Amino acid sequence: MITIKQIAQMAGVSRGTVDRVLNNRGSVNDDTAERVRKIAQSLNYTPNKAAKSLSVLKHGAKFGYILFSPKGNPFFAQVEQGIKKKSLELVDYGVTTIVEYGDFLDAAYQDEVIDRLVDQGVNGLVLCGFNTVKTAGHIRTLSEAGIPVVTANTDISDSPRLAYVGSNYETAGRTAARLMDLITNGSAKIGIVLGSYDILCHSMRIQGFLSYITEKAPGLQVVATVQNGDDDFESFTVVEKMLREHPDINALFLASAGVHGACRAVEKLGSERRPRIICFDCPDSTKQMLQKGVIAATICQQPDYQGSKPLDILFQRLCIGEMPSKEFYYTNNEIIVSENM
Repeated sequence: MITIKQIAQMAGVSRGTVDRVLNNRGSVNDDTAERVRKIAQSLNYTPNKAAKSLSVLKHGAKFGYILFSPKGNPFFAQVEQGIKKKSLELVDYGVTTIVEYGDFLDAAYQDEVIDRLVDQGVNGLVLCGFNTVKTAGHIRTLSEAGIPVVTANTDISDSPRLAYVGSNYETAGRTAARLMDLITNGSAKIGIVLGSYDILCHSMRIQGFLSYITEKAPGLQVVATVQNGDDDFESFTVVEKMLREHPDINALFLASAGVHGACRAVEKLGSERRPRIICFDCPDSTKQMLQKGVIAATICQQPDYQGSKPLDILFQRLCIGEMPSKEFYYTNNEIIVSENM
């Protein structure tokens, strides 16, 4: 087996220089770096992953994971389970995972949390956050400082993040529209509920939903759109108001959390005026509404995977030295109805 020591001897440089070149760490003269790479390639050198893992175990690594609080959104409690499971696996490799929670109504607080994790010495970061120019700039600063960022659940556009793990939002929105088309026989007055236009997964789901309607379902008409801040109490209030102001609404597309609150507002109408509902995710509260027939169908997006895969990507990059094999790690769109729940 070819070793770094042998490559260093042939290139006339130190083992540290070879390590920096092959693992893209630190600055090395361009001519020297090219000579080292050519020698390594000619010898068919491959990194010793076991040795790398042992090195991580010895020196340790620290990952940060920022997500929205599961107290306001039960979906994130399921994501959290995936984080905990993967974190326990990584402990054996000397990796510590710090989980912090952002505030869904406060984009500025998210930046404070990022700074706090950097102060704690994180080597890599997973971010489920706001799609703002400031956040994209923050990710750029971290990347330039050698701290890779993986986005999870919702992406950050125009940012140099390492990879994204989560739903293909537009496809998910089009899937929801196709379901709505089927369950309403192509004719419906629709109310749309989303958490925030500043959350990319919410706005892109709406975009996908509307694009399908425009192209294939002219009988589906969007009557009103409201924001609920991903909060069940707020969702109840805004949906009740929307249904009161627009009594012709006979279908709801819930593009984010706050599903239980919206369903409670619908239940107040009585079964004779109850609109058909399409939503996302399947926590216990949504299962109950499926069983009661309040929700027609929900689209699930593998929350456990969204918790665990981003940490695995950081581990492979920082501890094994492997870049992600792709940019987008999309989850499956699993359609759940009461019969297959």
